Amino acid sequence: MGGSGLSFFDLWKVLLHYPPAATRQTRDRFRYNFQLRKIVIVRILRQSIINISETGGATKGLAIFFGLALLLAVSTRSWAQAAGDRASATAESASGSTPDDPVLTMFPHSQTARWWVSGQDNVIMQWHRSLSAKYSGPNSFRTVAEHATSNIGTLFTGVQLTRTTEIFMHFEMADGGGISDALGLGGFTDLDVVRNPTLGPVPYIARGMIRQIIPLSDETVEAERGPWYLATKVPVRRIELRFGKMGMNDFFDTNDAGTDSHLQFMNWTVDDNGAYDYAADTRGYTMAMLAEYHDRNWTFRFAEGLMPKIANGIDLQWNLRKARAENFELELRPSVAGKRNTTLRLLTFVNHANMGVYRDAVANYLAGKTTRPIITDHPERTTIKYGFDVNLMQQVSKNARVFSRWGWNEGQHESYAYTEVDQTLQVGGDVAGERWKRKFDKIGVVVVTNAIKKDHQNYLRLGGVGFLLGDGGLNYGRENIFETYYNVHVWRGIYTAFDLQHVNNPGYNRDRGPVLVPSLRFHLDF
Repeated sequence: MGGSGLSFFDLWKVLLHYPPAATRQTRDRFRYNFQLRKIVIVRILRQSIINISETGGATKGLAIFFGLALLLAVSTRSWAQAAGDRASATAESASGSTPDDPVLTMFPHSQTARWWVSGQDNVIMQWHRSLSAKYSGPNSFRTVAEHATSNIGTLFTGVQLTRTTEIFMHFEMADGGGISDALGLGGFTDLDVVRNPTLGPVPYIARGMIRQIIPLSDETVEAERGPWYLATKVPVRRIELRFGKMGMNDFFDTNDAGTDSHLQFMNWTVDDNGAYDYAADTRGYTMAMLAEYHDRNWTFRFAEGLMPKIANGIDLQWNLRKARAENFELELRPSVAGKRNTTLRLLTFVNHANMGVYRDAVANYLAGKTTRPIITDHPERTTIKYGFDVNLMQQVSKNARVFSRWGWNEGQHESYAYTEVDQTLQVGGDVAGERWKRKFDKIGVVVVTNAIKKDHQNYLRLGGVGFLLGDGGLNYGRENIFETYYNVHVWRGIYTAFDLQHVNNPGYNRDRGPVLVPSLRFHLDF
């Protein structure tokens, strides 16, 4: 099995070999071995997925992956049963959970400790069949059948210095890549892909920030503890300040039903608003200052962040007179459907950076100054790009939610930090599996339609190239995307999912596609 060094027969023996646990001493010894086996098998399965992607075909990989996932699901039931009720009760006591609220991570996390340590690993396998195209350019989605695997692992750490001061440090490593090197689509199919494949699988600091809570009321409310928040009770009215390295989309344009590529949808323009060209380097992070005012039914937040020196660049511009980004968001939580949750977010952003203008690049080409439109062919300067975003999430019933996003930016200046989308509209929803006795499974469906403005269209039609798009020509049409997934909770922090995406007019080009992209995801929450 590639680099794992174990045959399927060896794997089966490791999975299912456990003692009868006839005595307390034997049971205790097994519980220790049980933890070791979990770690070993998770590593084997993760490495197997990567090896399959590198050496096998898509059909073979799909069969082997489902076989391994099924084997792991069956074996974990045997493990859990053999471990006994005493171990289960100990874990539930440590995490504060009950049988109706089980531990959904590999290891329980304290709700009272001053520190936090957790982790995730997410593997996404994608492939597509060959597609028709009248022509191709340097940044086209490839016409030949291909497959690719992305893998991103994150270690979350935090410490609560006082009741109102917290420090967070998140370490990350991204490996693999995306189909077509993540080129050729405005709404690319895998959010986990780092858009610069030359960076390689090198660990880096994803986030490093301080959180300061300033109480403005004596009344408190309970808060969920996690990698971004440690206080379990916070004042109803408060100011929160954060400073350091962060993802702007960690706090802006979030949506409970459509934000997380590890457990929900995978498409770039589903989990984030495609028209929100938020400040970030090519890995998706920036240095920023965030201020939030929280009240009972609403929140207002503002952030000032650094922009990259070049479009999709890894280096940030530290001179605020040359480049910066302002982000404003009003979050409303009205009671429009009784006790069912309703959240409306209204966002605007203003980016200042060394951005080119599509119309100027086309004019230079038509005047014979360049051999094709080149968006970067201009002297260093600071130009402004702005846009708006409406984000809605509505709880329909105990197990069902619907959501929608609308986004618009002025589209005259080059797409710079996120993706090449000037307008977007999405509508979707998800349903938990309690009705079919799978409480923690989830199924989701969404449709997205993306567009670019006339100046952007002309630039691409005449052979211009952006940091994601460039077919050498363009027969313009809206890029329409359908995505659906089924996420399976296998056991504790082990999840697997099947996802299907259909993209019509890839890269806004009627002369190419459509594209059908099946995906498999394997996710671990530690």
